[in-house]
Amino acid sequence: MEIKDFEKPEYFVNRELSWLKFDERVLSEARDKNLPLFERLKFLSITSSNLDEFYMVRVASLKDQVHVGYTKTDIAGLTSREQLKEISTYTHELVHVQYNCLNRSLIPALEKAGLHLILEHEGLSEKQAEFVDRYFEENVYPVLTPMAMDSSRPFPLIRNKTLNIGALIRRETGKHKEELQFATVQVPSVLSRVITLPKEKNGGTSVILLEEVIERNIGKLFQGFEVVCANPYRIMRNADLTIDEDEAEDLLVEIQKQLKKRQWGEVIRLEVEDRMDERLLKILRREFAIKEEDIFPINGPLDLTVLMKIYGLEGFDQYKTPKHVPAPVPAFQNEKDIFQVIREGDVFLHHPYMSFDPVVNFVRQASKDPDVLAIKQTLYRVSGNSPIIAALAQAAENGKQVSVLVELKARFDEEHNIVWAKMLEKAGCHVIYGLVGLKTHSKITLVVRREETGIRRYVHLATGNYNDSTAKLYTDCGIFTCDERFGEDATAVFNMLSGYSEPKRWNKLLVAPIWMKKRFVKLIEREAEHGKKGAPAQIVAKMNSLCDPEIMSALYYASSCGVEINLLVRGICCLKTGIPGVSEHIHVRSIVGDFLEHSRIFYFCNGGDEEIYMGSADWMPRNLDRRVEIVFPVEDPQIRQEIKHILDLQFRDNVKAHILQPDGTYEKPDRRGKAAVWSQMELAREAKERAEAAKNEKKEKSRVFVPAEPMEDPSEK
Repeated sequence: MEIKDFEKPEYFVNRELSWLKFDERVLSEARDKNLPLFERLKFLSITSSNLDEFYMVRVASLKDQVHVGYTKTDIAGLTSREQLKEISTYTHELVHVQYNCLNRSLIPALEKAGLHLILEHEGLSEKQAEFVDRYFEENVYPVLTPMAMDSSRPFPLIRNKTLNIGALIRRETGKHKEELQFATVQVPSVLSRVITLPKEKNGGTSVILLEEVIERNIGKLFQGFEVVCANPYRIMRNADLTIDEDEAEDLLVEIQKQLKKRQWGEVIRLEVEDRMDERLLKILRREFAIKEEDIFPINGPLDLTVLMKIYGLEGFDQYKTPKHVPAPVPAFQNEKDIFQVIREGDVFLHHPYMSFDPVVNFVRQASKDPDVLAIKQTLYRVSGNSPIIAALAQAAENGKQVSVLVELKARFDEEHNIVWAKMLEKAGCHVIYGLVGLKTHSKITLVVRREETGIRRYVHLATGNYNDSTAKLYTDCGIFTCDERFGEDATAVFNMLSGYSEPKRWNKLLVAPIWMKKRFVKLIEREAEHGKKGAPAQIVAKMNSLCDPEIMSALYYASSCGVEINLLVRGICCLKTGIPGVSEHIHVRSIVGDFLEHSRIFYFCNGGDEEIYMGSADWMPRNLDRRVEIVFPVEDPQIRQEIKHILDLQFRDNVKAHILQPDGTYEKPDRRGKAAVWSQMELAREAKERAEAAKNEKKEKSRVFVPAEPMEDPSEK
């Protein structure tokens, strides 16, 4: 059999439906009563945030395809229209479960914990009502802008993702009542949506949401009118940017223009309070030109990302998982210069178990070191107050050659990255905006240093972004090396990004979009050959998403040849397990835990001559065909053992793992009679133990007795 024999639609799962199953796994954490209460709130908030982005990008893209009459089917044999129909059914059920979890489980549990969430302003006590009305007058009323619609005023622009209150109002003139008019007011995002109320005699903490405060006082916004009804609503617009880079003279200017258009994108989802007056809903449906299947009646507060604000309330630490503090990296727990440590051998970093500080210090020290000639780095997503950006700017001001690729097309970080790009240019850095038609998603830093032996290149390669904030939340791996072969490849990468230079060959790196997919397919085929011959054959791969048809067909082929394939796929997984003769040897699991699993690791047994790779690319068409990505081999024997240990631990996880079943569902492992294995917790513990051991070793070395030099005998002179 050949790889092409494994390309039938029935062998695959639709990408969008697979993503919804992932969000369902996140939701299952919110429903898990073994978790601390406030952690469950956090997971429910994440479910909502995920769904927003899914609609703004993926659903929006499918709607665009339907509008232009695109009828080609996906790998699972579904047209865009069929996908939208299934998504709508699945999503309505998901939202129903979300609010069941909130109303039936979380809110009663919060009450027991001493947090009273007032969801209807009618439930306020006299003292609370007095406070709320005064709060409205002093803090909210001056910020609000009520907007009415009539013959002289068209329907106002309702911004994407904003929370609004729609109302029907009418003026009373004598015995006759005028016709109903539509009015709306945006709930201001500049004010906190969670308002803590004065404590009552019975103790505990009471909070009310800002929209309830506005709804209670909405009559004050329309003096002389009767407010017939007032209900919150929220819309989601198409936020997928369409940029013709070939026509754009200045990519930065073009993206800035497109960002403004996001506010005018097609409305693709409408959330309304389930008690909304039918007359009000009719107006919204007409003005937003939205179909019934895209309207979500909500039994509770709209936009559950607000739960993250409630998570942040003080005084409830006993209901939260203790904050994780990354451990120091043992290799750097000494007085040595960072470059000296890297010269002594490759250094492995595993975040957030290990601190991200060495990565920041690498750039920071390079910016000050008089022997450093150049710093080159790719930036995809960075934090709000990035120390790396500050260090790069400082390096340019210190006269270093600084080249930074800032990816302006990083979705939802475009505005953020434009600001950084301008700041770096102002500081004297050479800023590159990437290659036409491709996103640069690779994570690489190159430092060129003049030393006694000549020019030496230091390289940092990673699976995650140069973002000190997400490095505390996402699991990612990285390596420092000064191996000259990696240094040469790093130089070639930056020459390719800044100019038109394309290397004839790569020493070590696998680079997308030209070379990487072919190499991965060959590695999988090689494993299949070992399987046919009865030699040791195994593939272990960890990634965020798996949906590339060619890669999946190659995996099916390898499985049919007897290769054991173990996959850790956090999110989308479009292949099926347990198909006779096709995927009997493929096992898939997803870990959804306190940290977001983000690292990409690829292991090939290769008949016993093992190869391990890490990098920035998932096995998705966008990563392999439409992005500049880097995957690098791990060559240090000790680091390879460490990575194998990480993979082994995660495949033994029976606390946070979800196993993909042949019917497409995910189930948690059966733990009866087995010790609990929580891989993230175990890795955090091990990192702390290693750091403590390195600290103690340093102390012991400092205690070693060094005999004083013998005094000179004057008689010997």
